[in-house]
This record gives sequence, structure tokens and C-alpha cells, in this order.
Amino acid sequence: MAVRVRIEGRVQGAGFRYWVVRAAGQLSVDGWVRNRRDGSVEALFDGDEESVRQIVSRCHEGPPVAYVTTVQEFIAEPPESPGFQSLPTAP
Repeated sequence: MAVRVRIEGRVQGAGFRYWVVRAAGQLSVDGWVRNRRDGSVEALFDGDEESVRQIVSRCHEGPPVAYVTTVQEFIAEPPESPGFQSLPTAP
């Protein structure tokens, strides 16, 4: 199962990307995470349905200093390579 999420709120400067990378490792989820220039965080999660649902659910809270207002979820294609990585900021 692959989904792309867009997380809005006070999510940049809060360690959100590092938190997502750690959570993805704990759940054996592939994909990526990156900041967007509009202040949101975007991520692609791919793995078994339970693990993907669990990481998306965790994104509604985020790390302790983050304040999440919205999590949008979209069906996606799986990533081209295995593993999970933090990518550079996107437009």
C-alpha cells in the first residue's frame, strides 16, 4: 500500500522530517519525506497496510514541538527504490 501525505501546521523547524524517518524505520515503511516551500511537510509511505496506516496516524500528532492542523492523504505509486530517506525541500 502506498500513500502520499501532506502535513500542515507548525511542522517545519520542529524536527518533523527526522521524526518521520525514525518512525518509518520502526515500522519498516519505505518512501521519503521532505519540506515544501509553503511550510508543509510531504511524505510518501509504502508498506503493508497496517504499517502505512499506523505511520499516517502518527503524523496527525508528530513530534512534541510540532502542531499539526491538517493531514491530507492521497493514493500513490510505490517509491522507485527501497528504504526511507529525507529529500531536499520541494516547491
